[in-house]
Amino acid sequence: MTHLLYGDRLHLRPCQIDDLDFLHKLWNDPDIRRFLFDDRIISREEAQSFVDLSIKSFKSGYGLWLFFERQSDLVAGFAGLLDFSQEAPSLIFGTNPLLWGRDYATEAASVVLRYAFDTLKRDRVIADVDEPNAASIRVLEKLGMSPARRTIVNERPLLYYEIRDRVGN
Repeated sequence: MTHLLYGDRLHLRPCQIDDLDFLHKLWNDPDIRRFLFDDRIISREEAQSFVDLSIKSFKSGYGLWLFFERQSDLVAGFAGLLDFSQEAPSLIFGTNPLLWGRDYATEAASVVLRYAFDTLKRDRVIADVDEPNAASIRVLEKLGMSPARRTIVNERPLLYYEIRDRVGN
């Protein structure tokens, strides 16, 4: 299975080791790392560990996808599902700051959720977001995700969201 996904304006493909330089640079962008990595610069090795985890996870059907503008094939960001907990796969996404405001994160995350429910037959997906990250909270709410709980992690307020498959597989 190739795990290629398609939205109206985007296409998604699993990230590969060849994407490491791009992802390392993107994940260290101050606007991305502020909420994704608690505002710390990550090493190339740490970025590689996420890419390696994603590649390994695709043996179970999911991981991180890069999403591209269909018209230009420009890498617009990443979206995917990772197993951070045993309860349900966790949705993660981020858009190149140069392309913010185009609803790409919403479209890519929606495609990933549809894949989780329709193809993987998952009944629930979770997500966490730093409480000050209003843009990502808007994305989660547009996706139909509901707040589940609030906690403090690394002295930062963290919100948890969830969505259940409305069809019920």
